[in-house]
Amino acid sequence: MTNAVKTKIWNEVRDYAMVTVAMLSYCLGWSAFLLPNTITTGGLAGISSILEWSPLHIPAQVSYFVINAGLLVIALVTLGWKFCVKTIYAVTVLTISLSLIRDKVAAMHLLSDQPFMAAIIGAVFCGSGVGIGLAFRGSTGGTDIVAAIINKYRDISLGRIIMLLDVVIISCSYFVLRDWERVIYGYVVLYVTAFCIDQVVNSMRRSVQFFIISEHYKEIGERINKEPRRGVTTIDAHGFYSGKEQKMLFVLAKRRESSRIFQVINDIDPSAFVSQSAVIGVYGEGFDRFKVKHRAPKPIK
Repeated sequence: MTNAVKTKIWNEVRDYAMVTVAMLSYCLGWSAFLLPNTITTGGLAGISSILEWSPLHIPAQVSYFVINAGLLVIALVTLGWKFCVKTIYAVTVLTISLSLIRDKVAAMHLLSDQPFMAAIIGAVFCGSGVGIGLAFRGSTGGTDIVAAIINKYRDISLGRIIMLLDVVIISCSYFVLRDWERVIYGYVVLYVTAFCIDQVVNSMRRSVQFFIISEHYKEIGERINKEPRRGVTTIDAHGFYSGKEQKMLFVLAKRRESSRIFQVINDIDPSAFVSQSAVIGVYGEGFDRFKVKHRAPKPIK
């Protein structure tokens, strides 16, 4: 088995493991803090909560699973089979875990006399779960699918898309709960969830850039190519004070790879001059893809 195949298998195992963690986080926030305290949230989870509290009394996990089945058909066509497989897995994990633990955690009556704190903590768990799932190419389904479709073609914040789609859902909960205070708590959940999604997703995608000046630039560049497996660009530089011609390395990498790059530099040349800085976005091979609007050419008059 080649290293490339091993790496691909490891990445898939890691993705599914993280999606599992994400769904358990979402399940805990929804079943332990929001549902027992009749605090709605956005997305399909909010719709499922409203259906459960309505005269229909449809269990949240049942309506959540059934409605997602239809949305996944759209995801299959638009986002591809890979996204859909992980979303099916995520929806299944969330449905099963919700069925198994919701009654147990609801019996604990966590923060039943502090609905505002229940809304905040539940939103943190839910938002973190959605963010982790999206970062590892999974989804809880529902409006996450719509957000992922829009984000695929437009450079718009995932949290902002979900917030806009979910305002109507939370507002509609008033017709079932008849309590504006609970609706306001739902808006709090919406805001905190969107904030957590952006923080988690952006932290996963954050990149850094290095400028490295060293007499051993060849050895450093070769090691960075092999171990963090990042491209290195050699730039001709001139020292203004020393008057010497010097080679400078330019490297773009994920933030999590920074420590490994520093280790490589320290092993080869501890006296090297290194500048590291955060970058807002990196697009291209190994990083994010361009999201641009394709406009049809104007007809010539």
